[in-house]
Amino acid sequence: MALVACPKCQKRISSLAKQCPHCKVDLSGNTESITIISHIERSNSLMNQSFLFLTLFIAGVVVWFWGGEPAQGLKSYFAIAMFVIGFVGYLVTRIRIVLHKRKSV
Repeated sequence: MALVACPKCQKRISSLAKQCPHCKVDLSGNTESITIISHIERSNSLMNQSFLFLTLFIAGVVVWFWGGEPAQGLKSYFAIAMFVIGFVGYLVTRIRIVLHKRKSV
């Protein structure tokens, strides 16, 4: 009896287990398809997060330059916050996507 990774949640389970105790996926059938589906779902989730942060970044730039001149006062702080959170979030998510692809199925 060895510990192996669950094809769905990647947590360690017994090689003799019929069902993952964490995510309740049935391990008696073809686990390769479960692994591929899980990988695709994770890729889609990361791409959605990347799109969300890119949208936030663009919204920050639009708010900053709305009206033809740079924002002032509270509007400028709001725009800078959106810009920074969007930029940093996008970079972190892209790094996570690269690491996920390296670990591809």
